[in-house]
Amino acid sequence: MPEFSAIQSPFQWACLAVALGMLAWDTVEVGRNDAANLVNAVFGARVMRRRNAIYLAGLAVMCGAVLSSDVIDTARKGIFDPTGLDTLNAALAIYISVYIVDTVLLYGYSAFGMPVSTTACLVFELLGAAIAIDISTVNWGKAGTVVFAIVCSIILSGVAAFLIQRAARGAIRDRTDHLATLLLHGGWVGGGLAAGLFYFLLLKGMKNIGVVRRLNAWLDQFNERVEADVGNLIIVLFLWGFFAITIHLLLVIFRRKAAKLLFPVLAVLGMVAMGFAFGQNDLANCASPGLAAITLLDKQDVDIASKVPIAWWMLLICGVLLFAGMTTKNAERVTKAAVATGSQGDHVALWAPRWCVALAEKVLRFRGTAPTLAPRERYTPAGKTMHYDTLRASVIMSVSASVIATASSLGLPVSTTYVTFAAVVTTGMADRIFQRGDAELKMGRAIWVVSSWFISAAIAMVAAGIVATVVYRFDLIGIGVCIMANFAIRRFLKARADAQSKRVEEEAYERSHPERFALEDEGA
Repeated sequence: MPEFSAIQSPFQWACLAVALGMLAWDTVEVGRNDAANLVNAVFGARVMRRRNAIYLAGLAVMCGAVLSSDVIDTARKGIFDPTGLDTLNAALAIYISVYIVDTVLLYGYSAFGMPVSTTACLVFELLGAAIAIDISTVNWGKAGTVVFAIVCSIILSGVAAFLIQRAARGAIRDRTDHLATLLLHGGWVGGGLAAGLFYFLLLKGMKNIGVVRRLNAWLDQFNERVEADVGNLIIVLFLWGFFAITIHLLLVIFRRKAAKLLFPVLAVLGMVAMGFAFGQNDLANCASPGLAAITLLDKQDVDIASKVPIAWWMLLICGVLLFAGMTTKNAERVTKAAVATGSQGDHVALWAPRWCVALAEKVLRFRGTAPTLAPRERYTPAGKTMHYDTLRASVIMSVSASVIATASSLGLPVSTTYVTFAAVVTTGMADRIFQRGDAELKMGRAIWVVSSWFISAAIAMVAAGIVATVVYRFDLIGIGVCIMANFAIRRFLKARADAQSKRVEEEAYERSHPERFALEDEGA
């Protein structure tokens, strides 16, 4: 338990207050944005109510946080070397400037329903702040590796999701609960998804657990003995066969009940796995600057503080705060907008700049005339649109969870938001959802989201550099000015976002019911 008895100045006390307050705030903001994406597929397919999905995913996030991987050390001391700084206050200025920028940046994106990456923002904020304070401390090799890993994870998720979705859709079509179809194809499709979840989450995501560590050690020895990396392939094939046979037997025994539950259960399991992987990766990222600053203030030695392990209960508290953020109004906006971007429905409530829609129109000229593979638009008994079917939801969750768990096992911070969004869009492309309805708007929104990822990186880097300089040069006054600016920008963004949200809902209603507005125009 930190005692802070060695704190030497008012500046350090102020840094402690900011580190504690902003750590809590930033974790909530991550819940509003990144974590909101955990329930996208399950909510979009109407497998569970959003509130129930959040409760289940939140519990998985907290479990993953307690078993956090090496990612937290990558974010804490991998991007820059705190031991290379001249003073302890310089390291504190970098850590707290990251939070001052990150809280308002994440809030702004969440308010507009835009998914953004906590990981990418954090990496570029650390880079910007470290460059401003002492560029010689930047670990360019590690920073480049992390950025490369983020890009590769997006590509891997997108390509894998497209191929798996196209193969599964080709076999099952829209008969996701049809017993005869699932008796033919449910075993190998569902078994493959379950095998991927089990392998990547258990052997990669939980590699620090004793039993799993011993199993991985045995696999490494086996691979060395045969001089080929075939041990892991054998495990995957075994799991695939085991789950395929199990699913087929369940279908034979329980018939229609098993058929109705197969893909909904896989989607929920994927969401739980995704939540666990998120707790290991993204949550560790957002917690690392604050926990590093707290440890630094307690030990008053940069070298010692960078080696002190983070207590599990600190990460658990962060997990609880993140869960609280998932229940907010902004989190709901992010979820609904991300779901609508990949929706198989004809009309969606979205906004994108005109240039994005114009570019989307040009891109969609090459889409051909092949019919959509996605099921026709369906509604729940309560009249709510089913944006995905359960097959697509299970593919999105399985692929995303597998990619994040693998990155966590390698100690690489990657983006849950980017990985999930890539899977949502490319499974939609596999289903040819851009063949009908508001296709230009959905594609335009996807272009706008991806463009905003680059914009967020630039904003994060420049803003963090400015804030770090102000805090380091102007001491307590600098902290006060930056926090006041944070609140002022937050208030401005909230007003603009609320107005845009109302306008988008009205425009979507008009597109869905053109006959009503046509009658009003004729009457006028």
